[in-house]
Amino acid sequence: MIPLLVLGEEDVRRLLPLDELADALKVALVATSEGRASVPARIAATTRSGWVGAMPGFVPGLGLAAKLVSVFPANRDQGMPSHRALLAVFDDKTGTPVALLGAEHLTAIRTALTAVIAARALMPEEAGDVAVLGAGAQGEAHVVALGHALAGRRLRLWSRDAQAAAELARRRRVDAVLCRSAEEAVRGASVVFCCTDARSPVVEDDWVAAGVHVSSVGSGAELPGALLERSRVVVEHRDAAGPPPAGAPELQGWDPASLIELGEILSGRSPGRRSRDEITVYKSTGHASEDVAAAAVVLRRAARLGAGTTVEL
Repeated sequence: MIPLLVLGEEDVRRLLPLDELADALKVALVATSEGRASVPARIAATTRSGWVGAMPGFVPGLGLAAKLVSVFPANRDQGMPSHRALLAVFDDKTGTPVALLGAEHLTAIRTALTAVIAARALMPEEAGDVAVLGAGAQGEAHVVALGHALAGRRLRLWSRDAQAAAELARRRRVDAVLCRSAEEAVRGASVVFCCTDARSPVVEDDWVAAGVHVSSVGSGAELPGALLERSRVVVEHRDAAGPPPAGAPELQGWDPASLIELGEILSGRSPGRRSRDEITVYKSTGHASEDVAAAAVVLRRAARLGAGTTVEL
């Protein structure tokens, strides 16, 4: 019999403080860029309605885990999340399963907080307004992460569903400017976070002025090629230039060597923003090292607080 700790979504929400998560994410990203982590590219099985991806990873000092995540866009029409996920954690010395975590909140908040970490490293020194495009799970996670790490800046919020944007601002008690269009949100903003499920660009190249930082975490092609071509592009891992499901649609055909890994910037091996007028782009594809980091934080706190339910396998 193997004792297995089970932590549901509400447990994970309670056990994942953003300060500790941010520190662990930085450790994981640096380990990835230095080649000390073992994280193969994501694979997926595809159905007519969506796909299920497998994301295993090992980060020294943080642990060994594997996430299963499904993406079924039509779920939203039934009032269900489009992304569902669970995370299995193993002892990195014996390979014994030790925990099973609900990973929907974990995925959303580690994605958003990593994007904010990238923004802090790349945004203009005297950044002004911050725009968030999208009011779904990722839009909300970004609002939470921004309140934690970039508080004090005026927030512009836009969604194709204006009511969803208003409800998000009210639910999270943020004083946001509710924009009528994506263009209104982007023009004049210093930092732009794209958090949509769009299959085609939600930002036009000429909306983005010199010196702006743009972030994209959507699985679709949220950003136009013209914008990417005049920007310095930062990724979690150079697998982002590879084929889906590991790669970003916007970066297909790019030379991986032309991309900068976020861990290289965090470790000081590569500079952050190089000039006032440089446009920087952070394109996220999601990375298992981030899941390992989040799981490590959750399990440390669960052990201290005696949280979760243990079952026998």
